[in-house]
Amino acid sequence: MEVVASDDPMIDAELLREGLGPDATVTVAETGSEDAAREAAADADALVTDVSTPVTADVLDGCPNLRIVARAGVGIDTIDVSAAAERDVVVTNVPEYCTEEVATHTVALLLACLRSLGRYDRDAKAGGWDWRAGREIHRLSGLTLGFVSYGPIARRVGELVEGFGVDPVAYDPYVDDEEMAADGVEKVGFEALLDRAELVSVNAPLTEETRDMVDAAAFERLADHAVVVNTGRGGVVDEAALVDALAAGEVAAAGLDVFADEPPEDSPLFDRDDAIVTPHAAWYSEEARADLHETVATNVRAALTGETPPDRIDPELDWV
Repeated sequence: MEVVASDDPMIDAELLREGLGPDATVTVAETGSEDAAREAAADADALVTDVSTPVTADVLDGCPNLRIVARAGVGIDTIDVSAAAERDVVVTNVPEYCTEEVATHTVALLLACLRSLGRYDRDAKAGGWDWRAGREIHRLSGLTLGFVSYGPIARRVGELVEGFGVDPVAYDPYVDDEEMAADGVEKVGFEALLDRAELVSVNAPLTEETRDMVDAAAFERLADHAVVVNTGRGGVVDEAALVDALAAGEVAAAGLDVFADEPPEDSPLFDRDDAIVTPHAAWYSEEARADLHETVATNVRAALTGETPPDRIDPELDWV
């Protein structure tokens, strides 16, 4: 059982070896480009990937023994799932290992942006001591919180903020009204969400349908005091349009844990007091990291012993 794992710091070879058992050989290699991934996995049975590992048709063609591409995380937008299926290569991910962590991080970003913590922190450390250093702030209770996609993370965010007295609405064409209503959430269309929401939590996966869906037109519809947080996928929010919207005062603040290109180079958001940026860290806790490796190992073992991995990605879905 020859397993190649990305050299990304979040992937721990020892944890993988423990989970896979004594029959597995785990090699850590640089996989951040097509050439590197193809060379590293040329003789491998399994490839464990990070968020920056491109698994294209060309990579797959150069790895004839490959039987599984196991994403050590949730998003699979760097993996050509259709090409993998055509070559009888299973693709898996770890869909819920960090639900609690990302939900907590989402709430933290929402509150930090709403309360203008970034500006207050910088002003106080620079010698200021002025409540007016923050932007205009509105009371949290009574605000409308809109979820763009209503999956496990959005559901958990809803539970965490229940005591704050916000009014939750959600846009998700794949979740029915009754299911949302059971959680006390109103299902709305996307434009209705933009018209009503003052806090926006973007939790959507990246697909052809969702790419750049939160764009300039979306920001124009939002209230000027709205806060937008993205802990879903970077490509769902048009970052250039977000910069323009912040500069024009069309939205009040933004918190981003994910970017279309990571790490982002010289993003204009880095220089803005009304933007809080974290380095794709919403997933992280020591407990989540342990769960991640256990699930990756389970998926790899299943695929290499002829079983269907519990977290197999359906190639019929519209993945990017």
